[in-house]
Amino acid sequence: MLTELRVENLLLIERAELRLAPGLNVLTGETGAGKTVLAHALDLLLGGKARQGIVRPGAREAYVEGVFELDDDLRRELGDLLPEDAEELVLARRVSAEGRTRALICGRTAALADLRAAAAPLIAFYGQHEHRRLTLGSAQLEILDGFCGDAQLARRARASAAHARVRELERRREELQERAGARERELDLLEFELREIEDAAPEPSEQAALVAERDRLRHVEALRGGALGGAEAIAPEAVDATGGVAVLLADGARGLEAVAGVDARLDELLDRWRALTVEADDLGVELRRYAEELDAGEPGRLEQVEERLGVLDRLARKHGGTIDAVLAHAEVCRARRDELAGAEEALDRVDAELEGAREELASHAAALHAARAKAAPKLSKAVIARLAELAMEGAEFRIELVEREPGPTGGDAVEFLIAPNSGVPAAPLRESASGGEMSRVMLALMSVAHDQGASTLVFDEIDAGIGGQTARAVGERLRELAGGRQVLCITHLPQVASLAARHFSIAKDPSGNPAVTTVSQLDDGAVVGELVRMLGADEDDRAAVEHAERLRAAA
Repeated sequence: MLTELRVENLLLIERAELRLAPGLNVLTGETGAGKTVLAHALDLLLGGKARQGIVRPGAREAYVEGVFELDDDLRRELGDLLPEDAEELVLARRVSAEGRTRALICGRTAALADLRAAAAPLIAFYGQHEHRRLTLGSAQLEILDGFCGDAQLARRARASAAHARVRELERRREELQERAGARERELDLLEFELREIEDAAPEPSEQAALVAERDRLRHVEALRGGALGGAEAIAPEAVDATGGVAVLLADGARGLEAVAGVDARLDELLDRWRALTVEADDLGVELRRYAEELDAGEPGRLEQVEERLGVLDRLARKHGGTIDAVLAHAEVCRARRDELAGAEEALDRVDAELEGAREELASHAAALHAARAKAAPKLSKAVIARLAELAMEGAEFRIELVEREPGPTGGDAVEFLIAPNSGVPAAPLRESASGGEMSRVMLALMSVAHDQGASTLVFDEIDAGIGGQTARAVGERLRELAGGRQVLCITHLPQVASLAARHFSIAKDPSGNPAVTTVSQLDDGAVVGELVRMLGADEDDRAAVEHAERLRAAA
């Protein structure tokens, strides 16, 4: 419940503070005094858009604050948005003169979306033209489903999920069909690239081995000559050859061996000499063996190696620069080929899933329709009874269901039909009801179909266009609606205002520049005076005063 409403520097209101009560609260005042300013203040608390120029001239900002009772359920629902030590929920909006806005929850800056989420279950706002929503098929459907109860809301949630699944599968199917057009071309390209790579059959280390072989084949004679020259320098093969490293080493060893055992240090050097001699002999043998084994290969081998390297180079340039990249590309091509090859199977699977999802949606739509078809006559009967209480005896009201393609809310379009007077054919509500009749239809619907929902309902002159006994009946329905919740009604009808549990009056003082509007809570004596004003009489009009007192007494 909304316990306090504070407004500062909002249009004509410099400062106003309303302490609201449970039940029916009314706000009255002369036309132009600024009653709708308070309606706009409440809209700001709901996260509505701040209209241009709403900040009072000369002020830096406008401020609106609402204080709400805080129970355990609401505390759990708000979670981290609420300080742990909060004893009440305080929602607020600041609007700067430049048009910037800031939302606050319990004094802490909050996102506007969080403010809307916090306020949505607390306040339902019905403006002067809110009854126009009743002409929308979507609003009529929500009213009927609300009358069906919580089980219907659960059915709607399941239908919405099924519809989302259908839409997703339809999108997937369209993608697969679009791919089918380019599928053959892509498959041809993949097959060509794979065939090129598979025919070449490259190995990861092959390119490096071929480069080494090519370099050897290109320099085979130079390699053989170098090896043999080194071997000859160590140990010449010719019988008449003299010298050579091996001979020189042997001669040097004899001199060292002659004094072996005399000096340990020289003995160590002798050991190294002997090792050098052995290494020289081995090196000579290895060099000759290398020269003997060095082969130019079969005729044309160099050309074969060059050609193979050319194939590998072309593949590498096309597919990543290395043979490893070529092999990785081949794996990607195979996976993509398999995916495309299975596209037909994928399309068949999606078609099967889509058929199942559509059947599921149709099943949910059928359940929704059955509940609506059962509830529609009951709602119609209840509305007709309420309309009779609102001075529309003989009015006919019925609900027509028209089947349509199943969507997120099922497969029904709803049309509210009304015949305000007996003997007149029923027609759609948007075509046949006057403003006053529309207001009464809305109130009747709310009375019977909106038993649950926000704890505070705000009505901004929905009683426009009615008067007399009808106005009294509307007021009684509003008071009845306020029996289990809080209702705030901005009204111009004394018959409605007289039924209030708490009465606020708004008045404008035009002497200032700019004018100043004030809001006051009226005691019982002041309420009678305000009712006299609303009756269009002077305060010293005894008949009007007695009429006002009777209105209050009848409440």
